[in-house]
Amino acid sequence: MYRSRVPTNVAYVSEEDGAISVLDLKTLSVVRRVQPQEVAPRGLAVTADGKYLITSNKNSKDAAVFSTPELRLVQRLGLGSSPEFLKLNPSGDRIFATFEPSSAGGPGRPPAIGATDDETNGPPAQIASFHIGDWRQGPTSTAGHETEGIEFSRDGALMLVANEAQNSIGIFNAVSGAHLRDIDLTAYGIRPRGLKTSPTGNRYAITMEASGTLVEMDQDFKVIKAVPTGARPYGLAFDRAGKRIFVAAAGARKLQVFSADSMQLMAEIPIAQRCWHFTFTPDDSQILLACGRSNNVIVVDAHSYMPIRTIEGFRLPWGIVTYPKAYGSLDLP
Repeated sequence: MYRSRVPTNVAYVSEEDGAISVLDLKTLSVVRRVQPQEVAPRGLAVTADGKYLITSNKNSKDAAVFSTPELRLVQRLGLGSSPEFLKLNPSGDRIFATFEPSSAGGPGRPPAIGATDDETNGPPAQIASFHIGDWRQGPTSTAGHETEGIEFSRDGALMLVANEAQNSIGIFNAVSGAHLRDIDLTAYGIRPRGLKTSPTGNRYAITMEASGTLVEMDQDFKVIKAVPTGARPYGLAFDRAGKRIFVAAAGARKLQVFSADSMQLMAEIPIAQRCWHFTFTPDDSQILLACGRSNNVIVVDAHSYMPIRTIEGFRLPWGIVTYPKAYGSLDLP
C-alpha cells in the first residue's frame, strides 16, 4: 500500500514522543506507525502532491522530510532551538518553519500572562524557508519573540506570523522575507498563537491563548471584532465555505464553532486534554482532533457536531494533517 504510490485518504499524526502515525480515513484506524531515530515531531505538513511529509523536531533542532509511500527519511533541514510550526505557502513550492530560541515553554506547560524578561530580552524567533523538492534554503526572516503560527495572504504575497510574547502579528514579504510591519493586538488580548486566513481572503482570524480571545481582522489588518472563547484557545480553522470558524479551546476542553460573519458562538463540542490541532477530512464531513495529554485522536461530525469515534494508542499527539489536503489548523487554506 505504501511502497509504490502516494497514500490517499489518510491522516498523518505527529507524536512528540518520537513517532508518526498514519490513519486510514475510511476505517478511522491506525494503519502504520514509524519511529525514526532522533525525530520528536511537533508541526507537520504534507506537500501539495502528497509525496513528502515534513515534520519539525524539538530535540534535533531541525525539520525532517519523509517520502510518504514508505515514510522513509530523505532529508534533514537545519533550523535552530525549539522548532514548532510548519506551513506551506499557497503555491506549495516552499515550506516555512518557525523556531524560537527564547522559548522556555514545553509540552503542556501553560503560558505566562504577558511577556517575561527572558522572552523580551532573549534572541528573537526566526522563520526559515526551504524550496520543495531540492530542499534548498531560501530567505530567513527575523520575527518577534516566541513566534509560532504562520499564515499567508490569499495571493501568497504576504506572510503573517503570531508573536506571542509581544502580542502582535508580524507582516513580511513572503518572497524576500523582508519585515514590513507589526500589528499590535495588546488592546484585544494576550498571546496570539493561532492564525488563519479565510477561504475568500478577505479576513484573518487569530486566537489569543492567555486571554481567551478570538480576533478577526480585515484584509488591511484592521480589527473587525474580538470575542471571548473558552480557556487557552490555540488551533483554529475556517470551514471550506468560510462561514464557520472552529476554535480548539484546549484549556476548556471544547471545540467551539463561531459564525465567521457575526462572531457569535454557534456550538461547543466536548473534547479531551490538550487538543491543540485538528483537521477536516478531505470531504469536509468529519473533524479529527489530536489530543496530546489524553493520547488519542477524537473524531466528530463536522455538521451535527456529534462524536463519532475516539482512536487510542498515541503518545503525545501534537499535529494532524490529511492527504488529499484538507482545511484545518495546520493546513488549508
